[in-house]
Amino acid sequence: MKPDNDFFKHVRGFLTVYLPKNRCYSQHTVKAYRDTINLFRKFMLEERGIAFTQIHFDQIKHEVIEEFLAWLQNTRDCKASTKNHRLAALKSFFHYCAMEDPALMAIYLDVQKIRPQRVARNRVEYMSKTALKVLLEQPDPTTRCGMRNRFFMILLYDTGARIQEILDLKLKDIHLDDQTPCIYLTGKGNKTRAVPLMDKTIAHLHVYLKIFHPDRDMKNDAHLFFTLIRGHRGRMSDDNVSCFLKRYAKFAHQACSEVPLRMHAHLFRHTRAMHLYQAGIPLSYIKDFLGHVSINTTDIYASTDTSMMKAALEKIYPNNGEHGEEPIWQDNEELILKLCGLK
Repeated sequence: MKPDNDFFKHVRGFLTVYLPKNRCYSQHTVKAYRDTINLFRKFMLEERGIAFTQIHFDQIKHEVIEEFLAWLQNTRDCKASTKNHRLAALKSFFHYCAMEDPALMAIYLDVQKIRPQRVARNRVEYMSKTALKVLLEQPDPTTRCGMRNRFFMILLYDTGARIQEILDLKLKDIHLDDQTPCIYLTGKGNKTRAVPLMDKTIAHLHVYLKIFHPDRDMKNDAHLFFTLIRGHRGRMSDDNVSCFLKRYAKFAHQACSEVPLRMHAHLFRHTRAMHLYQAGIPLSYIKDFLGHVSINTTDIYASTDTSMMKAALEKIYPNNGEHGEEPIWQDNEELILKLCGLK
């Protein structure tokens, strides 16, 4: 069958023009879309024997996309949330194609019929203050790498940043001379937010800069965290961070069982958010601090902290079931509905 060159044209336009230039998506977001299309290409080759050069739009139907999602689950062991992300990426691609060529609208509407798989809302994992303290004690601050790794974890926690936001940090993003010392983080959708730094973190930052950026120019484009490869500085990789986090977690767990062995950078973000919530910071402030678009995303921290929920319930009925004062929810239907989760 003759290949449809329009397919390749739309893939190229979607990845090289529409996403990075028209939508101003970050390179990480564009990579996620590219990975999805590459997986779909691999599926078409392995399961249907169709090479990438032979793919054309007439072959795209919702049954094919459903087979692709099943392939992700069965051969790549993808969870429901991952499958949903891949499905959303494909829907975005075919929507773009339909906008570029109205003749492809039928294909987009056919794929649009596929519903994402329902995902149970998991409880957020986070570290206790004790576990965090033990973990931060693992690096040897007298060594160059140990001092760097400890400061990396401190900054990751203090800012509640995503791993990519920290790795993308440049010296020009650090503003210590502002009235409120802060750093500027660039998150999803290339949205920038200012995050204040605590005094202790600033002290660690000065030590780090003295060793790793002794001749620093705070307006330059040098990455705050870097690795040396054959004498050339390069942006530190996710794998590098993952490696030392898992190593420190292994030793920290031996000293404190509260330290999870499955350590990853995003756990610091969840931990910071939970500690802020437990300290009484309103969710609306935590939302802005984390760079969430919707308060619904931040709301998961409120449903996770059972200790605060218990304390709130004890305040409502302080006598633990003993006869005494009439509970404040007595005959208060509105409050009863909220306590039962019906409102």
